[in-house]
This record gives sequence, structure tokens and C-alpha cells, in this order.
Amino acid sequence: MEEVALAAETGRPTGSAAARRLRAAGKIPAVLYGHGIDPQPLAVDGRQLRLALNQEAGLNALLTLDVAGQSHLAMARQLQRDPVRGTVDHVDFVIVRRDEVVSAEVPVHLVGEALAVHRADGLVEQQVFSLTVHATPGNIPTSIEVDISGLTIGDAIRVGDLRLPAGVSTEVDPEEPVVAGQASRVAADIEAVEAEAAEPGVDEAASAAAGAEEGGEAGGDGEAGGASEG
Repeated sequence: MEEVALAAETGRPTGSAAARRLRAAGKIPAVLYGHGIDPQPLAVDGRQLRLALNQEAGLNALLTLDVAGQSHLAMARQLQRDPVRGTVDHVDFVIVRRDEVVSAEVPVHLVGEALAVHRADGLVEQQVFSLTVHATPGNIPTSIEVDISGLTIGDAIRVGDLRLPAGVSTEVDPEEPVVAGQASRVAADIEAVEAEAAEPGVDEAASAAAGAEEGGEAGGDGEAGGASEG
């Protein structure tokens, strides 16, 4: 994975008012921590941060963070966003080593076309959109592709079916469905109606039971009459 250079300023003032002034000046409050260093308040240029995190690797980009002339290998974690505008309000940077295994969320992309599902007017339902993986920073994949070409109605591709790159693992339940081929709601409703129609209704069952009881009573009366006459 390509490393992205990003400069950071030290000695930023803390507090909400100071953070607002930084954002007004186009800068993003940040903090750097990890591998035994005390959390260090920083500020980074907002535009440069967007460019760094808009690479193919996204939030899993490997950053070379320049802090007062000292270089740190880091990754962005815990981005806080404005709930209305969606802009980044704060970012945590964690120091990593190239040889250590870290956790990362990787997007899951569907590739191919599920022709068998579409021909049956079914639906391709994606249930997992990102997967937590474990890998060294340089081996974190930008995405995990799932080929749905062979998917059929009632079939599912599960986490255990995914082909992860070498050096990448996950602890997610291998039986968890990632994507499934589902019958359309119209077809499902028709099947439900047909199944219900095929089963005897409550009234029909009750009538049949009542008829059986009447028949039994009638037979019992005849037997009793015959016995008295004899």
C-alpha cells in the first residue's frame, strides 16, 4: 500500500472555542497516540487531510505523519463528523509499525451479475457491506470483491466463502451471510397464498370434526337400539 505524506502542527490550543477557530481557519483538530507516547494534540490542514483519505485505501491509508520534523507511520482512526454538514471535526491518528497486525474495516463490493436470480425476478440482497480484517498495515486490502455470478434463488455467499488475500484474516463468523439470492416479494406473497389455500381452513377442519362426532353418535345410538330390541 502506498504511503501518503501529511504534515501536522504541534502545540494547538485545546477546548471547544479553540477548535472552532481552527476549523474556521481550514484546519482540523487531531491527536496522535500509540506505542507508548502520550497523546499529542495536533492540527492538520483540512484539504490535505481530505486528499490523503480520498485515496483508494480510504480511511485505511497508511500515512507518513510529519510532526515538527519527526516522522511517524500512522493511520487515521475515529473520525468525528459534523452531524449536519458531514465535515470532519476531529481525527485521531494512531502510530503503527509495518510489521504489526492491526484491525481495519474493509468495504465489501459485489462484482458480476446474478443472472439466475434476475431471470427468476428475484433480488440480490447484500447483508454485509464491510468486513473487519486483521493484517499488517501494508497488506490491508482496499476492498473485498464478492463474485455473485453463480448466485441463485435461496443461495447465499457466506464469510467463510470469501477469498481473502494472503496475510489477511477475519474473526467474523464464517456462517454469516454476505449476500443472498431472494425471491421477489410478489413471488413470496403468491407462494404464501397458495400454501395457505392448500391447507384446510379452520372452519373446514371444524366442520369435518363435527361431522365425525355426529357420525359417531349416530352409530352409537343404533347399536344401543339393537341391543334393547334383542
